[in-house]
Amino acid sequence: MGWANEFRLCERRASFAKSVFHFGGRGQVAKSTHAGIPWLWHIRNQVGERVHFWPFDGWEIPEGRSVIAEVFPSVFRNRCDSENRTTGEQDAYAVARWLQETCERGFLERYLDPPLTDEERKIAMLEGWMLGIM
Repeated sequence: MGWANEFRLCERRASFAKSVFHFGGRGQVAKSTHAGIPWLWHIRNQVGERVHFWPFDGWEIPEGRSVIAEVFPSVFRNRCDSENRTTGEQDAYAVARWLQETCERGFLERYLDPPLTDEERKIAMLEGWMLGIM
């Protein structure tokens, strides 16, 4: 249970993010957030250790594992032309392109290891973190 004015640590760090408890009105994200949680459970049950839920399973990703990480698409949305894509298509494209370019440049590891204190890391491993937020 929570309130629309309650924010996780990563949401406070990224001041533009909405609370996962914001269920009503413009910009609400809670419905999709909470609807997705059972799917994450389903994925874990189906593939077990072949998937790494970042950062819940740890900040370092073991070799050979697929990764599921939370992102805030609007961080990346305007980094490339939309070329007539819908907002959803643009979000997916922009995130995938950012991941590819960041990996190719050798910087992805920096984003997978954000500059957090030990206490902040403990909190983020419980609450979650958005990839791309430093």
